[in-house]
Amino acid sequence: MLKVNFHDLNTVEDTKLKFAVIMARYNEKWIFVRHKDRLTWEIPGGHREENEDINFTASRELVEETGAKDFRIVPVSIYSVTRDGIESFGKLFYSEVEYLGELPNFEIAEIKLFDIIPESLTYPLIQPYLFKKIEDFYTELKIS
Repeated sequence: MLKVNFHDLNTVEDTKLKFAVIMARYNEKWIFVRHKDRLTWEIPGGHREENEDINFTASRELVEETGAKDFRIVPVSIYSVTRDGIESFGKLFYSEVEYLGELPNFEIAEIKLFDIIPESLTYPLIQPYLFKKIEDFYTELKIS
């Protein structure tokens, strides 16, 4: 059994945040990435390095996984995933990318722009919840 929960920013101890996930838009579309060892799509993000600021993790992962060169990034929420009674935490970000450069030669094979969340997801039990949270945030942003 897997459960995804959301928590207000600054309500979970910083040292518990192990992942940064960045839902990014470019040219009015959502950026998804495909790992070179997979055929499925995922939201850009990754593990926090030891002693790394989680906000830096988000920026680093966005650059490494998308080639983003010019972007704004803001934290939106803390999220947790509970699997088999074990809870892990991450920070969810929203980004507006102004310029995409060349994709770095790391683990990502390609990026693709989507109007909506793609059907073929690497983490189908987690990513739809994260996408919905950011989609709601983005809708609020456009209204205000």
